[in-house]
Amino acid sequence: MRTQLSTGGRRRVPRTLGIAAAVTVCLLVAPAPASAAPTDAQISAAERARQDAAAEVGAITAQLAQAESAAAAASAAAQIALQDYEEAQAAYEQARADADAAAAEAARAVAALAQGEAEVAAFARASYIQGSTSSGTRALLSSGGPAQLLERAALLDAVGEHRTDVVAQLTVLQEQSAAADTVAQQTLGEADGLQQEAATLLAGAQQQEIAARAQAAALTEQQDAVEQQLSAAQQTLTGLQDDRAAAQAQAQVQAQRDAAARAAAAAPRSPAAPPASSGGSSSGGSSSGGSSSGGSSSRPAPVAAPAPPPVTTVGNPSRSTVETAIAAAMSQRGVPYSWGGGGSNGPSFGISPDTSVWGFDCSGLTQYAYAQAGIRIGGTSRDQYWLNRGKTVAKGDLQRGDLLFWDDGSANPNYLDIVHVAIYLGDGQMIEAPTSGSFVKVSTARTSSSTYFGAVRPAG
Repeated sequence: MRTQLSTGGRRRVPRTLGIAAAVTVCLLVAPAPASAAPTDAQISAAERARQDAAAEVGAITAQLAQAESAAAAASAAAQIALQDYEEAQAAYEQARADADAAAAEAARAVAALAQGEAEVAAFARASYIQGSTSSGTRALLSSGGPAQLLERAALLDAVGEHRTDVVAQLTVLQEQSAAADTVAQQTLGEADGLQQEAATLLAGAQQQEIAARAQAAALTEQQDAVEQQLSAAQQTLTGLQDDRAAAQAQAQVQAQRDAAARAAAAAPRSPAAPPASSGGSSSGGSSSGGSSSGGSSSRPAPVAAPAPPPVTTVGNPSRSTVETAIAAAMSQRGVPYSWGGGGSNGPSFGISPDTSVWGFDCSGLTQYAYAQAGIRIGGTSRDQYWLNRGKTVAKGDLQRGDLLFWDDGSANPNYLDIVHVAIYLGDGQMIEAPTSGSFVKVSTARTSSSTYFGAVRPAG
């Protein structure tokens, strides 16, 4: 209570025997006047301020709901754009590998062609030296005898056949070299195009992620401000109401005491009656005891501390594939979320704006977990669904190790709209790398969410 009692201002009364006892009673039990209670105008003004603050909170809450929806949509769009980038980057890396292979094949074809040309040149020189380049008739007629004649005839036959083979092989080598060079140039061009596409997608994804984070931060500040404003207005109103209630209660007590004093003063007194001070003291003691009792009964009963939330424990993993994957994921609890971070080899620095954050994003964590169990499930969340789409699991049949997926809330979602993945632990729980500013943790499996897409069992 804010009301304070004054110690001064007592009235002077004539020293007559008839009212001496009444004066004694008043001095013993009547406190000084209380401080003034808040006026109706003050209470009304405070109530209007509280109502205005509540109305502003209501309006801002509606705006916040829309803004939160926009922020969530921006974040989901950023996740989709990130996956587009990662797929384009993977396609570029594959195209680059193909281009390198094509260039190597082209180089081998050029080397084979050069070797073929060298063999033709060597054959021509040898044929000229051996006289096999002359006409067949002249070579036969210039022979030194029947034996040489037969040798030259056989040589000419062999030369004719070999010349045909060499020329044909040389033609094939030339065609192969040209084809290999064409493939190398095409794959290199495709790789360059994919690299440019990946860079564009990455820039777009980064802009959306940064915008989504800025919206979320602004929402938090705005929400804190309006809640503080409403709390201050409510405290002001409650304080005034408490002051008024205290003043009214004090005034009522004072009125009752005044009435009792007046009744005591007006009552006829017997000469043999005990001194009024003794009765006043008794009355005062009774009043004091009643006040003490009332104060004791007005204390609120102690409130028991809330029970701590249940602690979920995961048993020691077995050697099975699923338990190995779950154990790997659980070992990363507390590792920061990093946009675009992590993979089969563990956590890593993410993509801007998380280039300085060493950790995992959602699919990086699941990819790492199953890689430790010897299973490749893909790099992005939608890849992880698509590659295991033949092993989809109904909500009622979920088992430990199943991958859970959520989409962006599209009206007609498909796997390209998937934006999040987690590993189911059983008992309605999962482990995930949730979002920016958070850490790898165990959460409630949000399978009742409107954005829940489905589940697959990669190790099933």
